[in-house]
Amino acid sequence: MRARHAGAIIALLAAAAGCGPKAPAQPTARTEAPRPEAPAAAAPQADPLGPRPELPKPKPFAPPAPVVIDGPNGTKVWLLERHTLPIVSVSVTVASGSADDPKGQAGLAHITASMLDEGAGQRSAVELSSAINDLGATLSVGARADGSVASLAVLKKNFAKAFSILADVVARPRFEAKEWQRVSALWQNDLRKRGDDPTRVSSLVSTAALFGPGTPYGHPVEGLLADAKTIGLPAVKAFYKAAWRPDRAVISVVGDITRDEVMQAISRDLGAWSAKGAPAAPASAAKGASPGAQPGKGATDGAPAAAPSWTPPRLVLVDRPGAPQSVIAVVREGVAAGDARRPLLQLVNTALGGSFTSRLNQNLREDHGWSYGAASAFTETRRQGAFVARASVVAEATGPALKEMLGELARMADSGLTRDELAKVQAQDRADLVSAYETANRTALRYATLARLGLPETFDAAASQSRQQATLAGLAELARAVDPKSATIVVVGPQQEILPQLKAIGLGEPEAWDVEGQPIQAKKAP
Repeated sequence: MRARHAGAIIALLAAAAGCGPKAPAQPTARTEAPRPEAPAAAAPQADPLGPRPELPKPKPFAPPAPVVIDGPNGTKVWLLERHTLPIVSVSVTVASGSADDPKGQAGLAHITASMLDEGAGQRSAVELSSAINDLGATLSVGARADGSVASLAVLKKNFAKAFSILADVVARPRFEAKEWQRVSALWQNDLRKRGDDPTRVSSLVSTAALFGPGTPYGHPVEGLLADAKTIGLPAVKAFYKAAWRPDRAVISVVGDITRDEVMQAISRDLGAWSAKGAPAAPASAAKGASPGAQPGKGATDGAPAAAPSWTPPRLVLVDRPGAPQSVIAVVREGVAAGDARRPLLQLVNTALGGSFTSRLNQNLREDHGWSYGAASAFTETRRQGAFVARASVVAEATGPALKEMLGELARMADSGLTRDELAKVQAQDRADLVSAYETANRTALRYATLARLGLPETFDAAASQSRQQATLAGLAELARAVDPKSATIVVVGPQQEILPQLKAIGLGEPEAWDVEGQPIQAKKAP
């Protein structure tokens, strides 16, 4: 018992001794704690499909050239056989368009083309439309500035029947008075409504301001309301007789068909299409130069359609009171479709405003959010055409947006393209060319465009080669064609709101124009 008590006392004394003051610790050398090692990088997982292949440079694309055949009564036939799909596309092109409208009859080529499928041969307008639908075909007729085109797309098994209908439309239109009354009324109603569309108004006023009202390229293809009211059926018949002639026609045929089948159909259905009377004397008849010509040389149609009667800077304003948006446009002279410079200017334009990633669209849409889209283009015309940059912008940003547009044009004119832009636009050029010849219908329409512009069937191949060989230095020289210093600025928008903005960016007093492309004479004070 005493032994237990003694052990307990000894344990308590030891514990008490541990709670007392400790002896000072001896100094030791300072050591740095070891740092944790960085985790080892995980080894990249092997791609189960193997290494990514290196893509070769795209091969040059040479558009297919058609076989050119002399048809009956002076027609030319461009034929490209494609037997991959049972489809045939046909375009009949005549070299008369709105540029050939007589003075005071703007829109005559347009309304003449519109009347061709309103009854032809033995079929009324309704019967003709039903026959085309029954064959599962599509038929369209229209006019452009330098020519008019009738187009057909149909399955191979229905080609013979459908081509007979197209032949009736081209060579045997009925021009019935009852159909004329309906078509003319619809035409005039469309022209009245055009004034409510600011983009159409901008296009109309831009060309009228550049070329001059009443000139071949100075009025819209669809015509003017004042002239439409005075055009009658006799004028339509006279224009058709002079313009829609076999000796002025190119028939483009693409698809699952042979030369013998084509010529048999043309001889059967168009053999009686005669060229009677004097042909029209088209204002745009001169041929352009081939892409291989020297820049600025060999383009007999390079002269402007009308010498401008103004000096830059020039501002044209069409008032649209209360409009939430403005349409801004910068327009200046362009080049003829056959000018040797045009293929290269297409590259300049693609970088500037001819694609979604172009400078204009990136600036006005992506960077500032003022517009749903901005674009530019060189028009395709036999004679010297136009260059136009255009965008619809919110009205409150009209001035700033126009300043940015002018700045982009000036920068392109001063410096040209960057190296990255050149690579991009050349790649896009090839892709666009492939797309233009991708289907039978697109190919036939492209041939129709070449024929309308008086260009050879091999034009696109030579033009593409020229673009693919373009250099930065050469494009920088040509980029001066978009310099805005000599341009006309057209604004369609609410004058009260936007005029102070236009003055703030240094533009002078505007010329007031109406929606029909006519200057509004200022009223003199009494």
